[in-house]
Amino acid sequence: MALVSASIGSNIDRERHVRACLDALTGTFGSLAVSRVFESEPVGFEDGRNFFNLVVAFESEWSVGELQAWCKRLEFANGRRKESPKFSPRTLDIDLLTVGDLVGDHDGVELPRGEILQHAFVLQPLAELLPEARHPRDGRTYHELWNAFDAPDQRLWPVGFSWQPPTVR
Repeated sequence: MALVSASIGSNIDRERHVRACLDALTGTFGSLAVSRVFESEPVGFEDGRNFFNLVVAFESEWSVGELQAWCKRLEFANGRRKESPKFSPRTLDIDLLTVGDLVGDHDGVELPRGEILQHAFVLQPLAELLPEARHPRDGRTYHELWNAFDAPDQRLWPVGFSWQPPTVR
């Protein structure tokens, strides 16, 4: 089993899509560790509503390719379109951040994801969720990385968001 961390983002019907994602993750992988939800301004494009962003962690035996394919299927099931430009509004965006201590290209996915060190909306929730975990390439803890992070133009703030895992029958 490997500890998987993934970022989740949405700026179209944000609460519904984030909840749907968390429900699907729980239904497939079981227990989740979930960060607070943050609202952030879009990065890389100006035409768009603010995002909800969070990070989740869970245990899985799946390969990186299986995890990536599952995430893409869930995005499309929630209305994401394959032909959408990279920097455009989206119903659901799920990115694998880490899978255990894997480093490099695995099944076409670069791990750890570079956005960990580039975007506050990824690093802050990751640092809150897994503060003592170490970045597989950099070696510093996520707490240390967040304390050293300097991008004053990347504003984000926690929002009141509640979610309860679905009851298992």
